Amino acid sequence: MESFSLILAIVVITALAFDFTNGFHDTANAMATTISTGALKPKVAVAMSAALNLVGAFLSVEVANTISKGLVDETGIRPEVIFAALTGAILWNLLTWLVGLPSSSSHALMGGLVGATVASAGFGAVHGDVLVTKVLLPAVAAPIVAGLATMVATRLSYGIGRDGDTPVTRKGYRAGQIASAGLVSLAHGTNDAQKTMGIITLALIAGGALSPGSNPPTWVILSAGLAIALGTYIGGWRIIRTMGKGLTDLEPRQGFAAQTSAATAILASSHLGFSLSTTHVVSGSVMGAGLGRKGGVVRWSTATRMFIAWALTLPAAALVGAGAEAVTGLGDWGTGLVALFLIGSSFAIWKISRREVIDHTHVTAEEYTEPPGVVTTAMAMVTPPPVGVVADDLTATIPAAGAESAPAPATTAPSARV
Repeated sequence: MESFSLILAIVVITALAFDFTNGFHDTANAMATTISTGALKPKVAVAMSAALNLVGAFLSVEVANTISKGLVDETGIRPEVIFAALTGAILWNLLTWLVGLPSSSSHALMGGLVGATVASAGFGAVHGDVLVTKVLLPAVAAPIVAGLATMVATRLSYGIGRDGDTPVTRKGYRAGQIASAGLVSLAHGTNDAQKTMGIITLALIAGGALSPGSNPPTWVILSAGLAIALGTYIGGWRIIRTMGKGLTDLEPRQGFAAQTSAATAILASSHLGFSLSTTHVVSGSVMGAGLGRKGGVVRWSTATRMFIAWALTLPAAALVGAGAEAVTGLGDWGTGLVALFLIGSSFAIWKISRREVIDHTHVTAEEYTEPPGVVTTAMAMVTPPPVGVVADDLTATIPAAGAESAPAPATTAPSARV
């Protein structure tokens, strides 16, 4: 019994560690566009997001119940299986954070759980209908729906306010963006914090501490909310930089449209119990906002890497979870070996990240060094610039038809362009 209690405690601590990585991994979902448009200072933004994530954790338990009661057969799961699942999810979160890719923490968790469960009890222990309807289908539909909705909203915003681009309207959009960012943070708490609640509840049921079908206890809700809030406050600056500057360049009205559409989709999915990826929703919204503005483009080189990470998340986490479960099945020493592997790998990833430190000072830079890629370059060449914008680089090098190149005027002032 003592050994069992120890493994159950290890599972709970590991689940909260995953929740912490989920927080700093997904901070960009709520605050990247708000930071990139200058609506909020970086540290103020993450503090606000952390507080609202904590509040959101108490608003619903529908997603937690999907995980603890619906995805796998809770009566045939051992605590070691959940520990193995969390190992796969944490390592995937850390790897994608290291390279600055906004992949799905939710799908990492789902993949790890499915892989470990299959390795332990076979495919029959996974409820395939729940996996398809509440995980896989939303994964495909959510970014498309959110992206289209944001693109339409952005076009309407620019069409209606064509002559209203004044300091007053820009200030209004920034205020609206702050409000919508807060709503996204609240929605993130109602969805992502619950996934850890569901995992801990599943572990407690597997360990006999709760009866099957139980809802998450209050202490589970509180601890999961605090863990994700702390991770959010730490700030995943690498992913914030990618989401805010790497996908597209946003103006305040685009950021407002993106965040409002994302919050609506996430809150609706939480109400229905869908284990939705907030990363997929927000990324789709950001790309929709970029395509919705005339002359705006998406950096498809970054987007392509992100799509690849999305496709790999479930199977990669599942493979690691299955491998970890195979080792834990060897006994207590196997579980200890997996724990040492998780700690050592996490420390190694952190040490590698120190070679290039990214913090809050790197997410508000005016330029982004990511090359635009072939698709973006081609789109920019055939897309006319917005009204009132002079393409000085082109006019400086390409004379008008029939005109001769005029010599540059003499000047003693140094060039302003370097």
